[in-house]
Amino acid sequence: MSNQSLKTSNQPIFKTEKPWETLLDNDKFVKAFLSDVLEDYIVQQRWYGGKSSNLKYIELVEYFRIQQHGEVYFGLILEVNFVEAFYQHYFLPIAFVTDENFVQEDKILPLYIEDQKGYIIDAVHLESFRKLVFERIATALPKDTTKVQYHKSHLFKDVTYESSRFMGLEQSNTSIVYNEKYVLKFFRRIFSDKNPDYEMSRFLSEKKEFKNTPAYLGSINLVDAANTNITLGLMQEMIPNDGDAWDYMLKELHKVFSNLEYKRINIAELPNTDLYQRLSISDIPPQIIDWAGLNLFSKIKTLALRTAEMHIALGSEFEETAFTPAHYNGDYTVWLKNKMLHQFQNRLNIVENNIYKLDGLALTLANEFLDKKNLIRKRFVDFDWTKLKGERIRVHGDYHLGQILVKDDDFYILDFEGEPESTIRDRKVKQPPLKDVAGLFRSFHYAIYANVFNNCEKHYNASFEDLFHASEILYRYITGLFLGTYVAEIQNANLNLGYNQERIFILKYCLLEKAVYELGYELNSRPKWAIIPLKGISNIINH
Repeated sequence: MSNQSLKTSNQPIFKTEKPWETLLDNDKFVKAFLSDVLEDYIVQQRWYGGKSSNLKYIELVEYFRIQQHGEVYFGLILEVNFVEAFYQHYFLPIAFVTDENFVQEDKILPLYIEDQKGYIIDAVHLESFRKLVFERIATALPKDTTKVQYHKSHLFKDVTYESSRFMGLEQSNTSIVYNEKYVLKFFRRIFSDKNPDYEMSRFLSEKKEFKNTPAYLGSINLVDAANTNITLGLMQEMIPNDGDAWDYMLKELHKVFSNLEYKRINIAELPNTDLYQRLSISDIPPQIIDWAGLNLFSKIKTLALRTAEMHIALGSEFEETAFTPAHYNGDYTVWLKNKMLHQFQNRLNIVENNIYKLDGLALTLANEFLDKKNLIRKRFVDFDWTKLKGERIRVHGDYHLGQILVKDDDFYILDFEGEPESTIRDRKVKQPPLKDVAGLFRSFHYAIYANVFNNCEKHYNASFEDLFHASEILYRYITGLFLGTYVAEIQNANLNLGYNQERIFILKYCLLEKAVYELGYELNSRPKWAIIPLKGISNIINH
């Protein structure tokens, strides 16, 4: 078997008299499979996260059986090594099928096993594999000490397999819907540790009975050669919903901005308020209620309550050390400053290299960012933990409107994996709860401006400048109401956010971090939108 033929020929070129169950014991096959087949296959997958780097080679770190009643599939843990001197791990379950009807464009490799022509495919495309995994979780014993460990919650009982389908196009994972009631998320990019999504989901659901997140039903974990527990899959209830909060907000905001013309509102006469001022609905002027509608503000209030309840659940643990609240200290401060300064320098380079793409207000704000770079850097360095009295807790970590489902008049919080750019260790660091609030505030800011960008020329009879002015006013009332509701609920539960001045400091620090983080993405992929994080940065450094 030549390496060259394996890569270029469409004919089955590898033949073995050994059964499928022993195929991966064949070193010659594995070596060719990794270098000639999987390198081409993996870079084309949606869930592959290394597209901006140069793949050097793939190693098979570990393989294991996923089996039941004589049916055998293999799970592969692949280490993708990059020219840039780092690596990522991926999970790929594989199956051997002889019926070509099972595979259309999903063939990984044609081959002969014991004189039978067939194909290796990604096993998730096979219903028999999906059914097997469902049944292994549904029949899991309370204590599983095998290499591949299946676990089920007390909520997942008396269930039988009926159907399965893909949930839809996802970037980084693959989710399977079972019986139109349950969702199993296969993590594709994996880490040598428990996935935060699994940890947080199980903790909130089983230990705290937090109702506004999909209930934890079960999981699949691998105990690797180093005795580390690696999360491969997470089973949760499926929440019937009306879409995510991002789409919901865009629809609501379109109505709000359409009212400017419909109700003949003079933007220059709209009453304003200070940023980060805690408000209740009764504090919002009648002109603003008339413009934006009471429904929008009552939804913001509900979302603030659900966010507070999530943080109260996460901050009320005193046994499980992964979730017990912590105070600020020197170690956390060093970690935070190093992270911030590294990210800030990276974004500064991106702005300097891409400023030619900007014009108008975006260019003015980008120049302000460069002029005030030392001031912004000082903001990140001036983190004096000795003055902070609040607590740090495990947080969502990547909290935005796209991670929240809308159902009737309520909200459900999903996807606790954490920041995609962060290491697994960094995602588990206890942070101020206001980090999540800042993430959501940046998401509100985005939704308001995205609505203006998407609709301005067709629907709103006003200049960009006037619409930006209206956007900033609306943003202040939305975030003010959220903050007022959130802080009151947190304080009632005795979760310590620190004194008011401390809360404002932490919120602005986290908002600045988030806006600087966003800036790199926008300048690289859609410069027209760079004005959104630039405006966010300007708000903070001038306030």
